[in-house]
Amino acid sequence: MIVVAGEALIDLVPQGTGALAALRPALGGGPYNTAVALGRLGYPAAFCSRVSSDAFGQALLDRLSATGVDVSAVRRGPEPTTLAVATVGADGSAAYSFYVDGTADRLFEAPSMLPSGTRAVSFGTCSLVLEPGASAYEELMRRAAAQGVFTALDPNIRAGLIPDADAYRARFKSWLPSVSLLKLSVEDAEWLGGTPHEWLASGPAAVVITRGADGLTAFTADGEYTVPGERIEVVDTIGAGDTVNAALLHGLAVRDALSTQGLAELGPDGWRDLLGFAARAAAITCSRAGAEPPYAHELEG
Repeated sequence: MIVVAGEALIDLVPQGTGALAALRPALGGGPYNTAVALGRLGYPAAFCSRVSSDAFGQALLDRLSATGVDVSAVRRGPEPTTLAVATVGADGSAAYSFYVDGTADRLFEAPSMLPSGTRAVSFGTCSLVLEPGASAYEELMRRAAAQGVFTALDPNIRAGLIPDADAYRARFKSWLPSVSLLKLSVEDAEWLGGTPHEWLASGPAAVVITRGADGLTAFTADGEYTVPGERIEVVDTIGAGDTVNAALLHGLAVRDALSTQGLAELGPDGWRDLLGFAARAAAITCSRAGAEPPYAHELEG
């Protein structure tokens, strides 16, 4: 199975314009959305996190279970669920303000072992920023990599949560020797600094950059591969990057390519097929409100 490690939270999404527009609660969090998307695509997935025992936390776990995601690695706590207040721009892009003090997910502790049959672990977003949980997720990433498990990282930068940008950038670089696949948006790449080729030299076997409607590019030691974005009417972009994460991991898993060697053997056609699949999946997510990734049957053909 593929394990997704990171936060689960509640997005409060405005239902109109203006500062006092009504807010609709939606289940979210980058890693959480990735786990849901994997479940909908049909690949065995598990979620590894710490979730509140409040009503929001129960709703988060109920959706994972209904999607077929294994939640046996989730721990519960009495602290409240993290809240993220979304602001959706005219172009459908989303920005967030977070309420994170004293919430359950940031008190995550690394488990002694991963679920049986784990082939890959995915990390990212707020969980790698908010202490003390960030250090625990980092420990899990390094341990998984040392054990030969395929690791994926999507930093999914939320600059408002990062008190010291330079310290975070240095920490990001320290993760790269433990990362098999690095995926990030062009905005994340600009904020972090550096180039895909510099990141490749530090450890990852592949770097995938997403550019919204302009598509995706994969950078490897053997070359660069680009596919265009799918042309659709965008409702919002919430969960689009998380859908790309899931689609990449799903596509690699069904190709038996969740390894450094597997990535190297994909070749130009394999990479373009994989990136095209991820672009189509993300487009479907963008065509509907909230983080609603596609099911496998929506991508057939």
